[in-house]
Amino acid sequence: GIDNKNQQASILGSIAGAYHVRAVAKHYGVPVVLHSDHCARELLPWLDGMLAADEAYFKEHGEPLFSSHMIDLSADPKEENIRITKEYFERCAPMKLWLEMEIGITGGEEDGVNNESADKDMLYTPSEDVYEVYQALAPIAPYFSIAAAFGNVHGVYKPGNVVLRPELLEQHQQYVRKHAELDSKFPLYLVFHGGSGSTKEEISTAVGYGVVKMNVDTDTQFAYLAGVRDFVLEHKDRLLQQVGDLSKGENDDTPNKKYYDPRNWIRHGEKTMYKRVQEANSDLGNVNTL
Repeated sequence: GIDNKNQQASILGSIAGAYHVRAVAKHYGVPVVLHSDHCARELLPWLDGMLAADEAYFKEHGEPLFSSHMIDLSADPKEENIRITKEYFERCAPMKLWLEMEIGITGGEEDGVNNESADKDMLYTPSEDVYEVYQALAPIAPYFSIAAAFGNVHGVYKPGNVVLRPELLEQHQQYVRKHAELDSKFPLYLVFHGGSGSTKEEISTAVGYGVVKMNVDTDTQFAYLAGVRDFVLEHKDRLLQQVGDLSKGENDDTPNKKYYDPRNWIRHGEKTMYKRVQEANSDLGNVNTL
């Protein structure tokens, strides 16, 4: 494979994916958002590479290549998190390129960032911290969102192991509205990380308090697996060999190519994931809104 020193392979893959999506999206008749997620400190060269591509594309087309990026310095000291995020936002803002950031941490493990042993108190972001982010970014431009932790955990766990407090999101909105002396009821664009496994009531409550994006990576991964898994289990007697059905013994000499052709079983995973995305859109109130 390509050497990923300084994230060069990741940059190449991301840019190639963005151009592919732009090439095909116009044929589907639906809006598409190109977003890169969870860029931790050690991955900042990846973000730098994508931003360079954004700037080049903007110079030629008047818009960035991507729609939005996320910088995740939640594991860093708060002051460093906000300072570096501000520097990147100053680079994004002239292109009207959205930037998502995280303050407070999301539990569990995702994309190589492991917070499984984190102190549970760190899973709840104080309103004062959210306001500090607002103070740093709002004077630059309005194109930012904040993933403020309210007990979120990546992954799905047994009921009772994760205690979400979406009411904290309302407190953040009220705190910022009061201290910034704003008229808007919800001055913040908030993000719901670790949404997989959440109840519909928790999702609805979070949306009602200003959440504009929710991550459901774990649930969509499992949904994709479900389609592939069910296909393999249903046709296992044909997938163990290239010719014939094991359950029929030597009496069957039918070729099994149509079963083990990746274009077939992968499609079953796509179908079940598609249905899960539809469910998430419904839970978020994002059906026929554009």
